[in-house]
Amino acid sequence: MSSTISKHAIKIENLTKRFGKITAVDDLSLEIGWGELFGLLGPNGAGKTTVINILSTLLEPSDGVASVADNDVIFSADEVRRIIGVCPQEPSFYEHLTGRENIELFGDLHEVPKDLLKDRIDIMLQKIGLEDDADRRAGQYSGGMIRRVSTVMALISSPRVALLDEPTVAMDPVSRRAVWDFIRELKNNGMAIVLTTHYMEEAEEICDRVGIIDQGKLIALGTPKDLMEQHDAKDLEEVFIRLTGKKLREAV
Repeated sequence: MSSTISKHAIKIENLTKRFGKITAVDDLSLEIGWGELFGLLGPNGAGKTTVINILSTLLEPSDGVASVADNDVIFSADEVRRIIGVCPQEPSFYEHLTGRENIELFGDLHEVPKDLLKDRIDIMLQKIGLEDDADRRAGQYSGGMIRRVSTVMALISSPRVALLDEPTVAMDPVSRRAVWDFIRELKNNGMAIVLTTHYMEEAEEICDRVGIIDQGKLIALGTPKDLMEQHDAKDLEEVFIRLTGKKLREAV
């Protein structure tokens, strides 16, 4: 992965998405670079998942443009799907298969070579602390374990861009830290990562920059440190409350 391949990992210009009379995303412009871990923050209904769904080609914008590695999400949708990995807010997996089998199936769909796939799965399961439970049926997993498997499924093809929609929800603190370390490592290797989260300590800990959106509009953008300094706040949650009047925990 190299910034010379394309100037921006993600570029969004005047993006708008309407559902009837409701504007879910309102004139959003944003650029995300290679090797950047970008946090997209906001209450439920703010437009975060809609942005993820547009970038992953599941939705078409009403106005504006969005591209991934210079590939338009509408006109080059097949190429976009080839280079992204997506951990959706609602996990999709087969309960009768084991965690390992679910990951293998997803790797096969992405045409990861068999010899490479096995080694990659073993390494990823170890990194997220799921190696001891990998061969249990996924239907027996806790919510946090399902999220860990979903994260590996999103990343098993070594995508150039990862879109992770609340990947650590329902995880215990130890598991969450393991996932943080894992995605930081991928970021350091050049992967561009967009992360939505309701955990402010997560955004402070691992994100290079964050964008706060409310009612579809981008209302703040910068590094966690810069935003806290700009708003004379002790943490990002205080920044969020000052800008939106809402506590993030109330929006979950």
